[in-house]
Amino acid sequence: MKIQTAIPAAFIALLFAGCSVFSGKTSQDSVVLPMGERVTLTDGCLVYALPLTVFEFEITAEKRTEIPGPYAGYAAEMLGLDRIITTQAEKWRLAGIRLNTADEIDPSQYYIIQGTTLMQTNMLALRKSGLVLDINPGIYDRTVNPAMQEEGDYSGLLFPDRGAYEYGTTKTDTAYRVVKVDTAFIRVPYLVQKKKGMTTEEQAREAADRLLELREGRHMILTGETNVFPQDGAAIDEINRLEREYTALFAGKTWTEIRKYSIWVTPDLSMAGRMTTVFTFSEAGGVDLSAGANGIAVEMQIIPSGKTGELNLVVRPESPDKKTSPGDRLYYRIPDVADITVSMGDERLLTDRRLVYQFGKKVALPSNFIIGR
Repeated sequence: MKIQTAIPAAFIALLFAGCSVFSGKTSQDSVVLPMGERVTLTDGCLVYALPLTVFEFEITAEKRTEIPGPYAGYAAEMLGLDRIITTQAEKWRLAGIRLNTADEIDPSQYYIIQGTTLMQTNMLALRKSGLVLDINPGIYDRTVNPAMQEEGDYSGLLFPDRGAYEYGTTKTDTAYRVVKVDTAFIRVPYLVQKKKGMTTEEQAREAADRLLELREGRHMILTGETNVFPQDGAAIDEINRLEREYTALFAGKTWTEIRKYSIWVTPDLSMAGRMTTVFTFSEAGGVDLSAGANGIAVEMQIIPSGKTGELNLVVRPESPDKKTSPGDRLYYRIPDVADITVSMGDERLLTDRRLVYQFGKKVALPSNFIIGR
């Protein structure tokens, strides 16, 4: 749909906010020039810049780690467990992606307003509307997420209690030594203690027995068949904790880590309508920001709406008896609406609509619309 050439009332109010009426001012009284090598600053000049839209992608990835238990080989035989963890594995999952936008100064769009007389401008109104930016570092005083955060990392011993009452046995045996007495030799007995460690199967058997005892004890407490344990929730909670720990000895343990990334992308016109790789993701390695990484590319597509395509029609036509100097204009930028789609393969991860300044029009208005005495 084409944009109407008539100026809306709100836009007219914006242009004239804070302005004074042009009153016999020549084009040499005030000049607006792009900052460059041949432009010098003098006292009383005003420097401003045009805004630039930057995308911030907040990415949340989840790493799932699986560790088999030390008695995994006896799970089916001693406890009847199936579908247990048998091998150590790590698997990544893309949990979410969020798009934020921020306005920054476009380093290629600095302008200088030079004046030889006292002048009044409506730059404040344009700045409040976001159409221009003053050279104010305050726009960068925002909280920036660190490149990576880790949450939920598992620490400590994986299996501190193997479930056995003791992990070694002591065997006492009688040994003899020969002692010479006068002309004869006699055998003198003495005791020898030998320590022997338990095999993995023996430890698994004891852990399974203790697990079954816990289940039986919990059943007796819940049914009121015993008065040995306290008749409250503390006993049940502790039994449940021990049961989880002993079951993990056979079934294995699983935990997740949440990692967050912040990726900044500055869109330009060359990205419009085509796919741009933001990062690479794989189940084995997670998020990878390096070029040429293995995995599936997470791509962004930006489609500008083109609604600002005809906004240059609002420029005031030159008067036949007085031509406007090329420097007698004030430049500002109007953003365009863009549709942003982020996808990974055939899966669409994000769809959003945002204002992007660099996809819009850079409009130049005659200075008598802006500057007055």
